[in-house]
Amino acid sequence: MQKTRIMLPSPPDITGLSFRKFAGDADFPAMLAIIEAASHADQEQSGQTLEDLKHDYEYLTNSDPYQDMIFAEIDEDTIAYARVESWQEEHPDDRIYGHFVNIHPAWRDQGIESAIIQWCEDRLRTIAETHPQDSQRFLQTYSNEFKTHFNATLESLGYQPERYFIEMSRPLDDIPAADLPDGIDARPVKPGEERKIWEASNEAFRDHWGYAEPKEEHYTAYASSKYFQPDLWQVAWDGNEVVSSVMNFINHDYNEKYGRQRGWTENISTRKPWRQCGIAKALIVRSMHMHKALGMTEVGLGVDTNNPNGALKLYQSLGYKKDKTFITYRKPL
Repeated sequence: MQKTRIMLPSPPDITGLSFRKFAGDADFPAMLAIIEAASHADQEQSGQTLEDLKHDYEYLTNSDPYQDMIFAEIDEDTIAYARVESWQEEHPDDRIYGHFVNIHPAWRDQGIESAIIQWCEDRLRTIAETHPQDSQRFLQTYSNEFKTHFNATLESLGYQPERYFIEMSRPLDDIPAADLPDGIDARPVKPGEERKIWEASNEAFRDHWGYAEPKEEHYTAYASSKYFQPDLWQVAWDGNEVVSSVMNFINHDYNEKYGRQRGWTENISTRKPWRQCGIAKALIVRSMHMHKALGMTEVGLGVDTNNPNGALKLYQSLGYKKDKTFITYRKPL
């Protein structure tokens, strides 16, 4: 596909620098190479593969890569890209317009990030003009604690940290004890129950910060991804009611790449009527035993540090410790 150039009003004065639009599938290998280089520099340990990247772009929501992406090149070599992510309406009355930037470490801190972010903002403002003006509106992007120069760039452009999330892990050599309360059962997921469990999890997350009601395509994307492993899920039932779940998975690409044996105890949720009963704790412990039986030596998860239901304290009590901090930045539109 022929490259379509993008002219920026005030680009950095760097010899050979140019900007263009998305050129289709041919761009994915270069995008993955940038992700790899950036994740190494930023201590993020990406387990993403070319197939994962293609899958993600097959299921984008409210984002057209041919209109909503910008690529930076130096003498025809792709060194950065960004995408205007899906805008979404968050509970109770916020409309969020997201974007992200991936840039090769060799070309950081030379003004390219700022130029790309400003292009993303202009694109998002154009999109926002077509929406009702009846809610709070924010630009949003992401970073982590190790990207100090990028964080300084964001703050110089008016972004402020809005929320902190941490990735945690713990070894599986000493697993604590925890039992389900009387009347609550756990059993393997039966074929056909996956959607019901997913919907119960969404209900449980509805009062969490940043929640946006998922659409049908979100389930389709998840169910067709490598992270959808219902045979590893731990689910608690009260009769026929799903009350709590841990949607475990093993990222074999991640483990092979980094020489680890890590299972993930993720998407931990409990519906309101059954909270504070020790159900999630018992399911996490069951998950640990399951991962250990499968040959894993550690488990990991991510958590909102301001989770309203005390999730961080629960995970700490179970031996999870912080690996790194991720930051959500926002700026009023």
